[in-house]
Formats: sequence, C-alpha cells, structure tokens
Amino acid sequence: MRTHKQTTLKGPATLSGIGVHSGNPAEITIRPAPANHGIAFLRTGTTHGNDRLIKAHHALVSATELCTVLGDVETGAVATVEHLMSALYGLGVDNALVEIDGPEMPILDGSALPFVQAIDKIGIATCDTPRRWLKILRHVRIETGTSFAELRPIDRGFRLDVEIDFESPVIGRSRKAMDLSPATYRREIAGARTFGMMRDVERYWKAGFALGASLENTVAVGETAVVNPEGLRFQDEFVRHKILDAIGDLALAGLPIQGAYRSYCGGHRMNVGVLSALFADRANYAIVEAQGSRRETVLSELGVGLGIAAFAGDL
Repeated sequence: MRTHKQTTLKGPATLSGIGVHSGNPAEITIRPAPANHGIAFLRTGTTHGNDRLIKAHHALVSATELCTVLGDVETGAVATVEHLMSALYGLGVDNALVEIDGPEMPILDGSALPFVQAIDKIGIATCDTPRRWLKILRHVRIETGTSFAELRPIDRGFRLDVEIDFESPVIGRSRKAMDLSPATYRREIAGARTFGMMRDVERYWKAGFALGASLENTVAVGETAVVNPEGLRFQDEFVRHKILDAIGDLALAGLPIQGAYRSYCGGHRMNVGVLSALFADRANYAIVEAQGSRRETVLSELGVGLGIAAFAGDL
C-alpha cells in the first residue's frame, strides 16, 4: 500500500454484537468512502426516526466516561467508537462510512481484532488523492493531578508512549512505547482487550455502565488474579489496551498524526483533551500533503485549515 495516497475499503464489512455498556444489540456495516471523506458514522434507528451523520471529530465528542461518545445523545449518538477508530487508524484507512443501527458500537471480543480481521478480509483500496497529515509543530501538554497527556514534534511517523499505574496488584505499573505501523498494530495492539475491576461492577451497573460486559468481551480483574479462565493474551495486555484506546481517540484529530504521544495514567478524557489543546492554537500544527515517499506540501500555507468547519459536524 502506498502510504502517500489516501485509502478506503475495497467493499463493505458487516459485524454485529452487543454494546458493552448498554447491553443492546447492534449491527454495523463499514463501507468504502471517497477521498477526503474521512471517517463518519451514519446513525440509524434513532428514537425520532431520522438518520444522523456524525463525523469522527474530537469537537463532536459528548462524553468520555469509560468510553468515547460522538454526537448528541438526545438526537442520535454513537458510543464506544474507540475500538473501531483504532483499527481504522492502525491499518491506515483514511475514508469510510460506518452505518450503525443503535446507540453503541458492538464490543465483540473487547479488542480491535475482529474489526481488523473484517477489514483484512475485505481489503484496503488506494485512492488517487494524496494523503494529508497533521504535523505536530509545538509541544502541547495537559495535566490533571499526576496524570498527563502530551503531543510533541518528531521527524516522521507516529510514536506512542503510554504508562499506566493501578493500585491493583494484578495490573500495577506498566509502560510501553512503539512506532505505529499496520504491521505493529496487528501484531502488538489489535488483540488487547478492554478490562475492568470486579470490585467496581456493581457501581458501574448502578451508573448504567457495563450492562453488556462478560468474560467473553472483558478481562475481569479480581483482587489477586485475572478471573478469565484463558488468562491474558499478552503479559502486558492492560497497557496495550490503553494504547489501543489512545490510537482510537487520537484518530478523532481527523487526519493521521506526525508526532509523538505520551501519557501517564491517561484515558479517554485526556486523549480527547490533548487534541482540544492542540487545536486551540493554530501555531501548534500544520497540515501537510504527501507528495511521494519523501516530499510534502504544507497545506496550511495555502489556506487549508483543520477547524470544525472543514470536518463538518453533526449533520
């Protein structure tokens, strides 16, 4: 695949399951989309009967508690978008339309692997249009207590460095850094599953979360061990899943990132928050267009921006 050209899918891919928080069934179809379309969700089955087109853009995030929600809940939203967004970004898919018939994405096995397998089965098509990148120009950092998330410039590519630190002895403190590519994503990140503490289950249920969680889609963490009989897929599966989530949330920048991301005890709120901080100052970034493997054009100098207008909102 030529990385200097935009991509889409060769055909549609359909998956179905239940939402990990709502417990409700949902079916999605990921469809090809033209160049410069980006990723968008077509929400059907709303209570008022009108379909809703929601661009995958950080400015349209309406909630970040335990998952990332796009759109307005009253008129039609899509929850738990991060795993699919992660798979699309990880595999280098620039353009797709995701049709979904309910308010929450299916959790499937709790990782991005089923999405990756569906995309790989269909195949990725190359468009004739040059790919555009979001190039980080200045260091941007947000903090909450001891937690932080930051983006900084690097010469090329997208690097992630994520660290977690849980009081649970089963999870503990762990850190992983990697340069993102489709190969490393498939091998190291896609299969890492979401996880939760058994002691928090009743509290989540009372708050309306984790109603669809089970040992088939979540790594359940007990006081001294993982409850799932099969154990972990990776020794450091917990931090790998946090990287998976970060990739999905950062995909809401609207363009692939050239830069480095670092977080400590972050999560959905901080992943999205660092994007808001980035876009708060136009001097923080540039939009560049690929011209072959070693050349690029700075589109920002030509008046091409990355504001919410350019990535049309909740239509």
